[in-house]
Amino acid sequence: MHDQNFKNLILDYPVQALQFFAAEEAHDDLQQARIIPFRQEQLKERLGDRFHELDTPLLVEWPDGRREVILFLLEEETEARRFSIHRLAHYCLDISELAQTERVVPVVIFLDRGHHPYELHLGGDRHTYLSFQYISCELKNRSADDYRTSGNIVARLNLPNMRYAKEQKLDIYHDAQLGLVQLEPDPKKQLKYIDFVDYYTDLTEDEIETYRKDYLSEAEARMGLAQILREEGRQEGRQEGREEGRQEGEIKGEIKGEAQMLLKQIQLKFGGHPVWVEEKINQADKAQLDQWVERILFVDTLDQLFKV
Repeated sequence: MHDQNFKNLILDYPVQALQFFAAEEAHDDLQQARIIPFRQEQLKERLGDRFHELDTPLLVEWPDGRREVILFLLEEETEARRFSIHRLAHYCLDISELAQTERVVPVVIFLDRGHHPYELHLGGDRHTYLSFQYISCELKNRSADDYRTSGNIVARLNLPNMRYAKEQKLDIYHDAQLGLVQLEPDPKKQLKYIDFVDYYTDLTEDEIETYRKDYLSEAEARMGLAQILREEGRQEGRQEGREEGRQEGEIKGEIKGEAQMLLKQIQLKFGGHPVWVEEKINQADKAQLDQWVERILFVDTLDQLFKV
């Protein structure tokens, strides 16, 4: 789960990921570079069983030829004790040979605290014949306070994975959500990474209720969230309608998208819902869904939302 979450994050935001996870190697002109994932099928074919399917190798190319290709290897480790520097060094040598470049930057993202080796030196009594190190991004050792207003979306989404005081948990969660809304204009990605923030914050039911009361009490804040989700429903509906090539498909797609949006709003506001709520929403027409979407901004219970 963690591997795929971070793989998606790195592939969706490669520049911001390199700037956050590998700042010492992410040059100022990174925005001018071409960043592409290294083809995984090629890695599988050439490296066989040694291939790390969930690692994320990125090729960074500068079009003016001032520098050669640089290969960033980003690997996520949930538990530091499982990390093997020998395995990482082996992988770097393999992929360096495969990509025919000596410009390789290994980066390891650690989600927990723990002891792990930072360098590897192989040699005899007189000389070291192989020396290896990597960039270690230990999220729990980074202070969330340093990134709460960051313009880097990868940093903002990872606020819950950083170090903060226990009493700051809801503030950190809120700042991560605000960063997502402010920095990501695509409604589909907004919904995608709302789940990312939720997963790593891991709010309890009581915390969800407190967040709902203390942070979503203002109509303006609720209206902003509703607008994001409403736009997502419209986008999905238009896309499905285009694919089906007829007006009926567009209407059905918009209804489906609006139903999904309403369920997401209910989840965020009430922390969950019984089975009958989903059944009721899935059976509703567009006019009814529109009414509920507007009403959810101003009700305090599910019974008030669905009253006739």
